[in-house]
Amino acid sequence: MSAIACRIALAPQSSARASREKGGNARRSQMNTSVRPAAGSQAATKLPSQLRQSGLHNRTTSTSRATAMRRAFSVCASSSGSELPAALLFDCDGVLVDTERDGHRVSFNAAFEQKGLAHNWDVELYGELLKTGGGKERMTKYFSGCPEVEPFASLKTEDEQQSFIKDMHKLKTDLFMEMVEGGSLPLRPGVARLVKEAMTAGVPIAVCSTSNERAVSAIVRVMLGSEVAKVMQVFAGDMVPKKKPDPAIYLLAAEQLNVDPAKCVVVEDSHIGTEAAKAAGMKCVVTISGYTAEEDFSKADAIFKYIGDEGDEQFSLQDICLDSPMWTQKATA
Repeated sequence: MSAIACRIALAPQSSARASREKGGNARRSQMNTSVRPAAGSQAATKLPSQLRQSGLHNRTTSTSRATAMRRAFSVCASSSGSELPAALLFDCDGVLVDTERDGHRVSFNAAFEQKGLAHNWDVELYGELLKTGGGKERMTKYFSGCPEVEPFASLKTEDEQQSFIKDMHKLKTDLFMEMVEGGSLPLRPGVARLVKEAMTAGVPIAVCSTSNERAVSAIVRVMLGSEVAKVMQVFAGDMVPKKKPDPAIYLLAAEQLNVDPAKCVVVEDSHIGTEAAKAAGMKCVVTISGYTAEEDFSKADAIFKYIGDEGDEQFSLQDICLDSPMWTQKATA
């Protein structure tokens, strides 16, 4: 199982402890919806060259800095001959909402507890597990690495194991849905603004995620509202046979939306998501999330810490027009 070790808790978490973890992590998520990479980190060195030279990638709340940022990429949407994206595609976890650490991880641990399993996925371990796309696939890889302990100790055949994984994932999704419906996982900065800009301009929008379709649809409905949910298609979960970094989910979206993949723009937050978008032939903007600051984004077309709300915009729809100068000034390693 490579570098991932089986983690067994000394004792199953109590329900009270799980509740405290959920609440505390949700509060931290609200306070920390963007990430600043450490100086000299890979993510920090791979920001677009024009941003590194100007120093505008350092987060600031000043309107003048945000305005200067916008000038770094000339306006294209309002200029003659500009070409809007054929579709704007968002990943979900880490892009719409920073769900991984304070949502999915907490829900997995609560599901383990309900099933009487002593496993505990701490923050560090879950960061390693995220290198495997998909919750069912993640559990399969983890439990396969410790077959001598439950649950796989009692499940000898692959059919038995996969049946258990499927049931466990359904329970985990139910627990995660409770968190989503309770509104404890806020949108990342600028998501609602960029979605509104795309809708106003008539650009098709969709979510392409390895997560469960029910959970992704709930995030769109609860966090972005019913009007957005009516037009924002969701491509997720087991709709495709292979998950990211395979490009299947993005190619399916382009096919269903009847658009040219080369004219689509993707917003991602992870290495495997970026690999999927680029393998599909699409442009990819990365907004770094809590778990991805150190990942390799050498294939990304642009890298930001977040999209940015009004007054702190890091980029807008007009900046990601297909003829925007942003695409010609790619990040360099």
